[in-house]
Amino acid sequence: MTAVHLSAPDIDPDEVAYFEKLAHRWWDDQGPFWPLHRLNSFRANYIKIHLCQAFGRDPDSEQPLAGLRVLDIGCGGGILSESVARMGAQVTGTEITEKNIRVAEIHASWSQIDIKYRLITVDDLAAEGETFDVVLNMEVVEHVEHLPDFLAACARLARPGGIMVVSTINRTPIAWIMAIFGAEYVLGWLPKGTHHYRKLVKPTELIAGVGDEYQLLHRTGVRVNPFNRAFSFTGFEGVNYMMVLQRRQEG
Repeated sequence: MTAVHLSAPDIDPDEVAYFEKLAHRWWDDQGPFWPLHRLNSFRANYIKIHLCQAFGRDPDSEQPLAGLRVLDIGCGGGILSESVARMGAQVTGTEITEKNIRVAEIHASWSQIDIKYRLITVDDLAAEGETFDVVLNMEVVEHVEHLPDFLAACARLARPGGIMVVSTINRTPIAWIMAIFGAEYVLGWLPKGTHHYRKLVKPTELIAGVGDEYQLLHRTGVRVNPFNRAFSFTGFEGVNYMMVLQRRQEG
């Protein structure tokens, strides 16, 4: 199948080409995306806990997110989309690279999980006027061009009262040392070129980008133990961090 690339001002074609080459290895938990597989259970639990708090759900129930319409932006091969769908959510995963969508669709079929995958930009999706209960923006914002435009489009995709969860890397010297130089060049945990310092996002930029319509519900730093490769929460947000934001009700 010939790859189809979408075009929008906030898309960096070099990023698309880079990740397209790795698309076939998304579900290899021993391959280049092993950190994402390790991170997935950690962030999926964070998402579950805070969505249950926001929507008055029981996190210990069999399907705590049942009935919630969830958008997974930049879903890649569907790792997080499948985890959230197993919690009962109605998941739509979006991507801008056709190969990633095909990987996600095939794996969802193998797993017998009903997920809607779309090859579409956030700009085009927002232009359709569709909104969701939850917007997941996980490990995406550090890969886009024209961040304010991208975040503004993302912000329109959550309904009033809806939730946006964001996970990304701070733009600090220590983040460069640990997340780029350390993880990519010293430890080899990520392929070289996965992240670019100029694209890393400060928390203040993220909050400003989604606008005054959103209020911050929770924020936390995330750290990884280099010895056992386990993720944990920390009060220090200088490297990795996550945020939960809620769109204010209208009126």
